[in-house]
Amino acid sequence: MANINVVNLTGKKVGEFELDALFSGDVNEALLWEAVKHYRASIRQGTHATKNRKLVSGAGKKLWKQKGTGRARVGSIRTPLWRGGGTVHGPQPRSYDYQFPRKKLLGALRSALSSKINDGKLVVVENFDVNEAKTKHYRTALDKLEAKKSALLVEASQQLNEKLYLGSRNLENVELVLSSEVHPYDLLKYEHAIFSKAAFETLQETLKKAVSKRQHAANAAGTEEAPKKKVVRKKKEAV
Repeated sequence: MANINVVNLTGKKVGEFELDALFSGDVNEALLWEAVKHYRASIRQGTHATKNRKLVSGAGKKLWKQKGTGRARVGSIRTPLWRGGGTVHGPQPRSYDYQFPRKKLLGALRSALSSKINDGKLVVVENFDVNEAKTKHYRTALDKLEAKKSALLVEASQQLNEKLYLGSRNLENVELVLSSEVHPYDLLKYEHAIFSKAAFETLQETLKKAVSKRQHAANAAGTEEAPKKKVVRKKKEAV
């Protein structure tokens, strides 16, 4: 099993962290696409609306008598056939959210973490503690960790402190999330992912529970799960 270095906020190595075999598998790009599609659908406001003939302004009086005028019959000025009339089958406010299996979400999260590890964009720090809750301290720390463009900070919910929240909230292109709330979309959106050691341990344990024993053994052996063989039974010949 591979190890990843644990560093402090100055970038100095202070230890190592053993990665589980589940991160050694291939990156499932199709599953990542499904997770991102679900996330983007869930954050859509869905407030679009058009006026049908019931909502459009205008009298409901019949404009002229049904017969005898030589003109086409019409019942209301709000008809969809006329300019300024109602819209037929137009978009109405609705939610775009839909159910997404938890195992698929955790599988996409595993793939996103594996991609970051393979690219060398995932950093595990001992902790996020600083002397003062000032933005400049965290900006200096991110520069030393070579996360200058954009970064996702992940902390364990038990260890989230006020200094980290206040010091990182004004950093440009930096977002702070809890280990229980991190999403594959966040890992793909930001160039670097910086985890505290406690947060990565918690997340790794959650992912291990979601992996089947057979798949975990296959990952440990470095091989893919063997497909089940079909048992073909011969029909008895009639005597």
